[in-house]
Amino acid sequence: MFANAREARQAIRAGRWREHTSGLAPANVQGNVVILPAALASDFLRFCQRNPKPCPLLAVSEPGDPMLPTLGADIDIRSDVPRYRVWRDGELADEPSDIGALWQGGLVSFVLGCSFSFEHALIEAGIELRHVREGRNVAMYRTNIPTTPAGPFHGPMVVSMRPMKAADAIRAVQVTARVPAVHGAPVHLGDPALIGIADIGRPDFGDPVEIKPDELPVFWACGVTPQAVVMAARPAFCITHAPGYMLITDRLNSDLPFA
Repeated sequence: MFANAREARQAIRAGRWREHTSGLAPANVQGNVVILPAALASDFLRFCQRNPKPCPLLAVSEPGDPMLPTLGADIDIRSDVPRYRVWRDGELADEPSDIGALWQGGLVSFVLGCSFSFEHALIEAGIELRHVREGRNVAMYRTNIPTTPAGPFHGPMVVSMRPMKAADAIRAVQVTARVPAVHGAPVHLGDPALIGIADIGRPDFGDPVEIKPDELPVFWACGVTPQAVVMAARPAFCITHAPGYMLITDRLNSDLPFA
């Protein structure tokens, strides 16, 4: 669809691509985005350090600088995500496709690792991912697994789910455990009720997918966790990506640090 990550970003920046990014530029690292006023940046940085499974930190910008040179030469956080979420006092206020008009001098951007990166390794290992095959966004759920608080930031972990046969689930644990920079191994396999998910057919974010009788749901910590945390902490102003609508970087999945 796109020749490389830069071409995908240019399409997003120009408004030619406004869909989720699952399956786009599959060899490249994708990132979850959190943008906060500088006064909250140190607390959120500590939150990420204390919760590396859902919030594996890939990059932090300088205050007021919309560019992220460690992730790509031309990345502009104001325009290179297909859909953003604007939060005011913990409430979702808007979902724009560009945040240039909202940009302020003291904002700090955080980019967190994304499970879309390890999906490339799972597919290469011969594991079918139903949401990718069907062109859907991955299913994501709030859980009863608490995060470790830092300053005002607290709340439940969000997980992404992929249904798999038992043998594939075992292989998926082995594959993803090697990449802690993009959430690492699953946090739960099997009964969703044990982690507080009442209805697996109704994800809190993303799209539902069929779970066949010979499959079990496999759950990974998810970079949408900060959005549940924003709802709980209620900062006056925050911007995130919309779930599944990620920042596509120039970094390669193959270059991520392996455990």
